[in-house]
Amino acid sequence: MWTDLLQNSYFSVFLIVALGFILGRVKVKGLSLDVSAVIFIALAFGHWGVTIPKELGNFGLVLFIFTIGIQAGPGFFQSFRSKGRTLILITLLLVASACLLGAGMKYLFHIDTPTIIGLITGALTSTPGLAVAIDLTHSPSASIAYGIAYPFSVIGIILFVKMLPRFFRVDLQEEARRLEKERRSQFPELGTALFRVTNPLAMGKTLIEMNIRAMTGAVVSRLKKGDVIVMPTANTVLEEGDCIEAVGSREALDNLAVLVGSREEGELPLEHDQSIESLLLTQKNIINKQLGELNLQKNFGCTVTTIRRSGIDLSPSPDLALKFGDKLTVVGEQKGIKAVARLFGNDAKRLSDTDFFPIAMGIVLGVLFGKLNISFGSEFSFSPGLTGGVLIVALILSAIGKTGPVLWSMSAPANHLLRQLGLLLFLAEVGTSAGTTLVSTFQESGFLLFGLGAVITLVPMVLAALVGRFVCRIDMLDLLGTITGGMTSTPGLAAVDSMTDSNIPGVAYATVYPVAMVILILFIQLMVVVI
Repeated sequence: MWTDLLQNSYFSVFLIVALGFILGRVKVKGLSLDVSAVIFIALAFGHWGVTIPKELGNFGLVLFIFTIGIQAGPGFFQSFRSKGRTLILITLLLVASACLLGAGMKYLFHIDTPTIIGLITGALTSTPGLAVAIDLTHSPSASIAYGIAYPFSVIGIILFVKMLPRFFRVDLQEEARRLEKERRSQFPELGTALFRVTNPLAMGKTLIEMNIRAMTGAVVSRLKKGDVIVMPTANTVLEEGDCIEAVGSREALDNLAVLVGSREEGELPLEHDQSIESLLLTQKNIINKQLGELNLQKNFGCTVTTIRRSGIDLSPSPDLALKFGDKLTVVGEQKGIKAVARLFGNDAKRLSDTDFFPIAMGIVLGVLFGKLNISFGSEFSFSPGLTGGVLIVALILSAIGKTGPVLWSMSAPANHLLRQLGLLLFLAEVGTSAGTTLVSTFQESGFLLFGLGAVITLVPMVLAALVGRFVCRIDMLDLLGTITGGMTSTPGLAAVDSMTDSNIPGVAYATVYPVAMVILILFIQLMVVVI
């Protein structure tokens, strides 16, 4: 009965996951394996003859990679512009050092070229690299060497990224908080202030003539003329003694004081028919439109004072493109605000709903893109493969955000659930597959190739960690994402993902992963010709 149950792949998958979570909660000197413990349980089950269908592992892989890409997409291109050169340099160091080590071992231990190339691709967990190696060498030795190096590579990368923060004495949670604080500091904190019109140059001019938003960066939310508080319009004329309440950064408010007059204490109250409300943008046809296009002041008599996005308050400039889930603070008369609420959607439930069409369509496009064969002359061709195709498409779609009525986004809870599900299925399949041949490869091939594969895995990561930390001064979260991306290790990224709630490692992984695939394929083709 027990044997029959283990041969049931669905039973085995969830048993492996359950035991993996139990093992993952065990801590030794404060260190635990978390979700990556699943792969160690799977290795044992694989050794005992349990197999998980490859299709189930691939299903999990595309779910995991797609959700990583969807989450990382909005920050990917910004990260590439700001840190891309440094992260790619570390990636080049990883791949180049692995290939140079392999070339040295070939001559030192008299190993044939197909075998050493198979060891390199296995040590870097690169299936696309193995495919190129097999195609170029036409030798089964490449596959055998890949199978010898791959199991240690999977385990070694997980253990390495688990121990690296402890080695450098870095608290990842504190690091994440520090980096989030730095990210927020790039966007000036917004505040409110009250001004009295005392500058003769401002008197008798309309707000549109003053061009306050462009001149100062502040937004006028309401005015007081005599005893009456009014909502601002473009044609509102400023007069001596008028009071203006405005929202903006400290610099913007200081500039406004120079433009209109003296700064005063307090704030203007709202009249009975006036209101301030926070509205959610959930209406698809408004997404990606610039705030100025909506002309809310003219059409509804309302003013947007702040826009909150991903925990950051943004100044509402006219050219700011609106995104799904933005929370806009709107000031105006209640009737106008209700109309703006209908325009924006303001439906909190829609934020948590999951539309499976973008997920399914995005994965379909990713799989198709992964099958493309991109040729650069007659000597070099490149195919993104399943992982690369899904990741690249997810990054692009997420950065675009919206195509017609389709939103290429996912709610945070849905993303987390699908990512965890995909990850667990992938780890269970990879582990059982590697565990099947783990012992036999030692018996047939001895420990030499296994040891060489382990060296090719570990030495480049050590070099990358030292250079990245002490020379390039990369923060630990970026470094972990870069190492796992440079090693093209999805299980490694999964281990990092379980160590922190920050998406910084995922963005770094997505930044370098495609580059690592291309560089490795170039090096493999070069090695076949040269050595």
